[in-house]
Amino acid sequence: MLLYQQLMEDTARLIERGVLKPGEKIPSVRAICRQRGISQSTVLEAYHRLEDRGLIEARPRSGYVVSAHWRQLPQEPRTARVSTGTRTVDVADLVFGILESTRNRAVVPLGSAFPSPLLFPLPALARLLGAVARKLDPWMTVADLPPGSWELRRQIVKRYLGCGVRLDVEDIVITSGAAEALNLCLQAVTQPGDIVAVESPTFYGCLQALQRQGVRALEIPTHPRDGVDLAQLERALDKHRVKACWFMTSLSNPLGCSMPEARKQALVELLARRAIPLIEDDVYAELYFGSQAPRPAKAFDRSGLVLHCGSFAKCLAPGYRVGWAAPGRFTRELARLKFINSISTNIPAQEALAAYLAKGGYEFHLRRLRQALQSQQNRMLEAIARYFPDQVRVTRPQGGYFLWLELPEGTDALALQKRATELGISIAPGPLFSASRRFGNCLRLNCGHPWSPRLDEALRTLGQLAHGGKTAPC
Repeated sequence: MLLYQQLMEDTARLIERGVLKPGEKIPSVRAICRQRGISQSTVLEAYHRLEDRGLIEARPRSGYVVSAHWRQLPQEPRTARVSTGTRTVDVADLVFGILESTRNRAVVPLGSAFPSPLLFPLPALARLLGAVARKLDPWMTVADLPPGSWELRRQIVKRYLGCGVRLDVEDIVITSGAAEALNLCLQAVTQPGDIVAVESPTFYGCLQALQRQGVRALEIPTHPRDGVDLAQLERALDKHRVKACWFMTSLSNPLGCSMPEARKQALVELLARRAIPLIEDDVYAELYFGSQAPRPAKAFDRSGLVLHCGSFAKCLAPGYRVGWAAPGRFTRELARLKFINSISTNIPAQEALAAYLAKGGYEFHLRRLRQALQSQQNRMLEAIARYFPDQVRVTRPQGGYFLWLELPEGTDALALQKRATELGISIAPGPLFSASRRFGNCLRLNCGHPWSPRLDEALRTLGQLAHGGKTAPC
C-alpha cells in the first residue's frame, strides 16, 4: 500500500469508528508530516481522496474537518464489467436527442454538458475583445494562422509549467475548442477501421469522434475514483492491435475520476513500451477542488506519444471556442490538419484570452469558480441522499461539475430520461456514455449551476421517478 493510501485508510477507520466525530478537526497537514515523516504532497493526496469519499471537507482558514454528512451520503458506484470485444460506434441520434432538450432555458439542465454561463467573467472578456479588435494588427490575420497566436501559446505554456510540464511555445497548436483538438489528434494517429481504447463509461463526445473517424471502440473498465484499470488495459493490449488510447486522466466525464499520479506514470510507460499514442482529454484540469492541481499524464511523457488537449470553454470563456493541443511528436502533422480542417481559430478571441491571462485576474476567477462548483456539488449530494432510493450509489469527484449515479438494478435510465423530459428536466442516461449501450441503470447529473429551489425540486422529482412514484411538472 502506498503511503498516501495508508494514511487515507487509517483516517477513514477513525472516522467510521466514531473516534473522529462529524464537525471535528482532523490533524493538520503540517502535523501529519511531522508525525509520520512524510511529504506534504503525500498528506494532501490522502486528504483529497478522503474528500472524494465524502468523509472530510476543507474549511477556509480552518483546515480539514470530518464531514457532517458522511453517514448519509450514498456509497460510490462499482467498477462496471465490460465485454472484451471491439465495437463500432453509433451514438449520434441519442446524443442529439439529449442536446436538443438542453437548448430550452425552461428545462432544468441536469443533463447538460455545460456549467452555468453566469459563473464566468464574460463582461470583462467582452471589454478585452473589443479593445484588442480595435488595435488588431491586420497582418495578424496571416501571422496567427496555425499554430495560432504566439502570445496565447506563451500563456498556455506558462500554465503547463505550473503543473510540472515543460513545453515550448512551438509545442502548442491552437484549435477551435477542445473538440477540434481531440478530433485532429484522432485523425493524426488513426485510420478508419483501427481500434481505439476508451474508458467505460466515457464521454459521448469521444464516441462521436470515433464514429466520425470510422474507428472501433475497445471499452476498458474504469474505477469511479481511480480511473482506468491498468491491468485490464494491459490484457486488452495483449489481445487487440490498439492504435491509440483516448482517456481523461483527471476529473473525467462522466465519472469525475482522477488517476493517482503513480498510475498516470505507469499508464504512460505502459503505452510507451508499445509505441501507442495517448490522446489525453484534460478540459476540466482547472476545476479541481483541492489546493494542488492534478498533474496530467503529459507530465510523464518522455517519448512524445501523449497528445494533451485543453480548452478555455469550461474554465473561462464558454462560447469563445478556443482550445489547444500539445501533441508531442505529432505537432507538425496536427498544425497541417488544423489548416485543412478550419484554416484558423478566431484571432480576436485568441488575443482577448491572452490579454486576460496576462492581466493576472485568471487565478482569482478560478478560485471563485472552484468554490462555487464545490458548494453546488455538496448541495446536490445532500439532495440525492434525501430524495433517491437507499440503494443508489453516487460518485464524489474532487473537482469538475458532474455526478454519476448508479440506480437500483432494473431501473431503465432511458425511460426515466423520457419521463423527466416530459416534466421539464433534462438528464443524461448511462447508455449515452458507452459504445455497447451499457449502464442502463445509470445517470450523469450536472451540478454546474447555482443551487436554487427549482434545482432542489427537480432532484426531488427525479428521486420520485427513481422510486417509481408519480410526480408533477417542475
